[in-house]
Amino acid sequence: MATYLSQSSDYDLYFVNPNATEILGRPVYKSLADLPVVPDIVDVFRRASDIPQVMDEALAIGAKTVWVQLGIWNEEAAYYGESKGLTVVMDRCIKVEHARFNGGLYLLGFDTGQISARKTIR
Repeated sequence: MATYLSQSSDYDLYFVNPNATEILGRPVYKSLADLPVVPDIVDVFRRASDIPQVMDEALAIGAKTVWVQLGIWNEEAAYYGESKGLTVVMDRCIKVEHARFNGGLYLLGFDTGQISARKTIR
């Protein structure tokens, strides 16, 4: 996801992981509070049980959107975040959504150029 966004967008990416110092040649911050800027989107790759804590951290730094990656869902945390004014996206891949909205699904191998439920004859 990070490689795709760094090559296919003009987003500034910041990595947060208390157990790493560098990812893709970029510095890693120990927490959201350590970031040099307030991010537009906090993209989360954590267990569903960790999402409430991430919501609190995002609120504390003034972030406006928390995006929880594909396969991760915490409905209570989503309601909580939304009640505090966050935009919350869950169970979606930001890479896929970015590609879909920017005409780049072919980069991921999904765009066949054909919209049909029929099997093609080969």
